[in-house]
Amino acid sequence: MARGAEGLGLPAVGERLSLREQVAQALRGALVAGEMRPGVVYSAPVLAAQFGVSATPVREAMLDLAKEGLVEAVRNKGFRVTEMSERDLDEITELRQLIEVPTVARLADPARAAEFERLRPLAREIVTAAVRGDLLTYVNADLRFHLELLGMSGNAHLVEVVRDLRGRARLYGLKGLADRGVLANSAHEHLDLLDALSRGDGTAAEHLMNHHIQHVRGIWANKPE
Repeated sequence: MARGAEGLGLPAVGERLSLREQVAQALRGALVAGEMRPGVVYSAPVLAAQFGVSATPVREAMLDLAKEGLVEAVRNKGFRVTEMSERDLDEITELRQLIEVPTVARLADPARAAEFERLRPLAREIVTAAVRGDLLTYVNADLRFHLELLGMSGNAHLVEVVRDLRGRARLYGLKGLADRGVLANSAHEHLDLLDALSRGDGTAAEHLMNHHIQHVRGIWANKPE
């Protein structure tokens, strides 16, 4: 997880995130990628040294994550990553399927092919990160891809709900997939999805999204297909 401040797998500088927000996003990526383990206490000064920043923005970022229920403060020690039960994961999966699958399927339309093509570089970035085994870049690019795709629905509240659900995920199986060289298979699903949407095949898009979310559920449990 150790990276300098310039390499946290963050959005472009043009998005003008504060250092606190940048660190919070990097920590979310590490949480989702399973690089920060449940039950383990992490000290702000140690994390700050790894990120190459001062301890203050790290403490502030961790407090933001605590408000989201992702970590909890441990007095005089740091922050403990909260654990998620199998039921939690099942419920998040169900919600994602109810929201994302029909929303994405409805987007299928050849007339919107140019919009979908704008996401293709991001889909390729996901594949490249998977091949390199760069988990933080993979997670952050994957998040941007799905939120931008859902944003095409025009429902900003829906996008925020999904952002919150995805932020609670823990992809413990990602490293194992990357080590075995098969993470790219999951990554390619994003390109397949764009192809289905561009040709107006809502049924294929629905199937791909449903399969993708189920696949991710397995990765959460460290039991990928």
